[in-house]
Amino acid sequence: MDEPVTAKVVGDWLGVSDRTISDLAIRGLAVRIGRGKYDLHRTVQLYSKHLREVAAARGGEGQILDLTAERARLAKEQADGQELKNKQARGELLLAPDVAREWIDIQRRVRGGVLAVTSRVRARLPHLTPADAVEIDSEIRLALEALSNDDRDDAPDGDGGPAAATPA
Repeated sequence: MDEPVTAKVVGDWLGVSDRTISDLAIRGLAVRIGRGKYDLHRTVQLYSKHLREVAAARGGEGQILDLTAERARLAKEQADGQELKNKQARGELLLAPDVAREWIDIQRRVRGGVLAVTSRVRARLPHLTPADAVEIDSEIRLALEALSNDDRDDAPDGDGGPAAATPA
């Protein structure tokens, strides 16, 4: 075994400060064998190994675990992406623009059907006056307008909303 040396001597060999040698000892990268005394040979070996690991982008156990976790996360994301593509190919998944387009078509058909209610009721109930038909049509349009607003509080609900505001 070599003679113990001071932190200054080890620091001179490694090109770092005395304080850095103390920090390296805390991290297990310098071998302290007594108060302010270090094993030069073993410390140089440990420090050199550490520098090789850092240079090889392994950087020690913590960084290896981080790299492994990142690779696992990437693999999962790639698998999830492939799963979505497969579901879409099988018709189990719809694209948002296709769904939006279909809902717009449904809303147009519903609106057209609802607006035709007044004329259908008037044809079945000939005793309705033109004023009654205008009132029914007005209420239907008010209800459709309220439903088309983003503010959900305006939707007719039978509790004094726009459709219930007009006395019958």
